[in-house]
Amino acid sequence: MRVVVTRPQYSGERTIRRLTQMGHEALLLPLAALVHHADEARRALLDTQGAIAVTSAEAIRVLAALGSDLGPYLGRPLFAVGKATAKEAASLGFTNVVISEGGGTELAALISDHAASLAKAPLLYLAGHPRAAGFEARLAELQLPFHTVECYRMRDIAPKDDILRRLFIDISANAVLLYSHQTAQRFFGLSFVQENPEIFAETHFLCLSEAIAGAIPPQMRLHVDIADMPNEDRLLALLDAE
Repeated sequence: MRVVVTRPQYSGERTIRRLTQMGHEALLLPLAALVHHADEARRALLDTQGAIAVTSAEAIRVLAALGSDLGPYLGRPLFAVGKATAKEAASLGFTNVVISEGGGTELAALISDHAASLAKAPLLYLAGHPRAAGFEARLAELQLPFHTVECYRMRDIAPKDDILRRLFIDISANAVLLYSHQTAQRFFGLSFVQENPEIFAETHFLCLSEAIAGAIPPQMRLHVDIADMPNEDRLLALLDAE
């Protein structure tokens, strides 16, 4: 299948490699660029103690920029969403990594099961902007103390119409992978997409969650599939069913 990946450049290239190995023709369409704020992460680590939480591997990449300065913090418990994020954390030297296979709400529940990790200090959540509200909302519901620090931001990218025309008219991509609600909003907010809905009549939109699928306009929900768990393995598995 011809599959459009809407992730930022770094993570998108990783997905492209996976899709190519699976035998698909993978096409990268970044809709956002990442801006790192390593100094914010540095100050957050210095000003806090205790457990850390990350819901994206991007936060780990911000920490990687700290180099040897990260050393004193590598023994702190780190709670992560997904194996890929946990693997990157371990590669930096974190020695106490706990993995959630679900999304943010599942991570909060997992942290609740390890409440002793928060006995001495609130959880430090190294987050991005914008982000889904589920993780922080669930932490609050569970009455788990936390402190959020934004250490990276997403800057919107608006692809030129000729790029979109090549992907969806000239090449006629079969599927689009959508990884976040914000990404879906960016895609369906593009003027080219809004002005040419008919060319997406046979396009399959594969979503990481129900919330992401909710950002798809009703008239374009002819072929929507949702991963049974919010991770990339389950998302890519949907391609086998197409």
